[in-house]
Formats: sequence, structure tokens, C-alpha cells
Amino acid sequence: MSVSLIVAMAQNRTIGVNNTLPWRCPEDLKHFKTLTMGHHMIMGRKTFDSIGKPLPGRTTVIVTRNTELQIEGCLIAHSLPDAIKLCANDEEVFIVGGAEIYAQALPLADTLYITEIRQEVAGDAHFPAFDSKAWQEVSREARTQDAPQPLTYHFVTYRRK
Repeated sequence: MSVSLIVAMAQNRTIGVNNTLPWRCPEDLKHFKTLTMGHHMIMGRKTFDSIGKPLPGRTTVIVTRNTELQIEGCLIAHSLPDAIKLCANDEEVFIVGGAEIYAQALPLADTLYITEIRQEVAGDAHFPAFDSKAWQEVSREARTQDAPQPLTYHFVTYRRK
């Protein structure tokens, strides 16, 4: 099984503000769906709350400290290692946030799928810093959009060296 992190982040590593995405980028959402479809997605409870429901065609695994939490259609784990164990039959597992889960998962990751938003963005959640020397960029696709807001971004894939 490979562990992949998938994230959209600004140049200053912002990934969220007030438990929402700080930009609107429909192509990034399509990219996310294409990559994660048919796989397990591991996320923290606050990230799940921001999405609001299990996403179709994927298995949602929520990491929470709340031992009473049960959410229909989702698997519940109380640590990242336990969440990964729940995904044992999947060849690629996606870590989808938030910041605390990304920080725990980064040392375990084989692949980073990063949508690089090419500007600084204010926010209260950030992707952890990582050593770029430990990763090799294997693909990059530059994109721009005019609506729903002007944005320049790159879809970038990194593999651990």
C-alpha cells in the first residue's frame, strides 16, 4: 500500500480558513475527485465536518479522539496508524487533511499531490513544511482560471526519493 497526501496550498502553505478552502477552484475539485475515486480517504474530523458527508465512490476514514463518534457511511479510527490499518486492502490511500493529520502522515508518505496556488493567501490552517530535497518532482501542469475568481495554480506530483 502506498500513502499519498493530496492538498491544495498557497505559496505560504495556507490550506484553509475557518474550516473552509480559502479559494474556489472547480478544476482542483475535479482533479481531487479523479485521483481519489475508488480509494480510501483518511481525514480528520474537522475536515470531514467541512465536507459534510461521505464523498461518493470513495471510502471515508475519519480520525478522531472522540471514542463515541459514529457517522453513517464512514469508518472511524482513533489514530492515524489505526486509520491506515483500516485501508489494508487498498493499493493507494489518500490523506486529505487537515493540517494535524498531514503533519502526522508526511513521514509515511510515498507521494505528494499538491495543487500549488501561485499566490500568498491568508488562513488559519497550513500544510507542514517539508524537505524538498527528499522529494522528486515527477509532473507539473500549469493552469489558470478567470472564474469564479482569477487564479494561477499548478498540479504537481512529488515522489519520495
